Amino acid sequence: MTVRYRCRYCDTELGTLPFNDEETIRKLHLFEVGEIEEFIEKDELGVTTVHCICEHCEESLRQFPDYYALKKWIQ
Repeated sequence: MTVRYRCRYCDTELGTLPFNDEETIRKLHLFEVGEIEEFIEKDELGVTTVHCICEHCEESLRQFPDYYALKKWIQ
């Protein structure tokens, strides 16, 4: 199974990695069981996407911490 990594704010694809199953992903990223639905998405074709943050959005959040209140600030 290949897992895609995308920025949760600007939707930029950051890369892909091969994994065996979702349990491996959860352990690798230290997700709690309740958090996995927020960060990991599986579409109808079986593609798994992990929503994380890119360097540009991370820097923006450092400069403008009020952006944390917004789900998406980039239009």
